[in-house]
Amino acid sequence: MKITIVGIGYVGLSNGILLSQHNEVVALDISKEKVDKINNKESPIIDNEISLFLLEKKINFTATTNKSIAYQDSDFIIIATPT
Repeated sequence: MKITIVGIGYVGLSNGILLSQHNEVVALDISKEKVDKINNKESPIIDNEISLFLLEKKINFTATTNKSIAYQDSDFIIIATPT
């Protein structure tokens, strides 16, 4: 199953990491810096567990700034943007 997470702040990133253990997860964000860090297996926020999952766990998690890539063939879309 493909899940798109819109927004990779703390809520979006932590949910995306957990869901990516058993699903394909693509995170969409406007920050190229955050996207690049995630794709390089670095956490854009300070959190030991997120850093551990990105570096050591087998997860299916990527990030992009491209809406078309993020939404294509997505089964679910989770919006996790600031309110």
